Amino acid sequence: MKVRLDQIDWKILHELQADGRITNVELARRVGISAPPCLRRVRALEEAGIIRGYRAMLDEKSLGYDVTAFAFVSLASQAEADLIAFEEQIARWPIVRECYMLSGEVDFLMKCVSDDLRTFQTFIIELTGAANVQSVKTSLTIRQSKNEPAVPLD
Repeated sequence: MKVRLDQIDWKILHELQADGRITNVELARRVGISAPPCLRRVRALEEAGIIRGYRAMLDEKSLGYDVTAFAFVSLASQAEADLIAFEEQIARWPIVRECYMLSGEVDFLMKCVSDDLRTFQTFIIELTGAANVQSVKTSLTIRQSKNEPAVPLD
């Protein structure tokens, strides 16, 4: 269900996406309301699931994660139980940072981050041997051309 948002709510979302560490007082000032109703609105947006959380954006390369790659996985069976079982397995692999179930020839697209190529290769061996996995294709990234995790609010 889509939640109805007014202009103040949209301004709050815009400001929080730009700076999730902004104080409630500063947020209220920027959106043109006082602090108590601003806090109530933020909490309502959180409770509605529009604001899912807050986190720091880390630079993986600075932390030693030099390999970013994508794995394209096709399963032998797309029965719902098999899809759920594979998704549960994905949740246990820390190397997988994002995963999407797709329509078309490939069933899942996984973004993987690892400290080195050997670790990624070891993961791919485990992945190809996982239950119900029919095929895996991988692509190593050369460089990131865009990283815009915010939702377009314009």
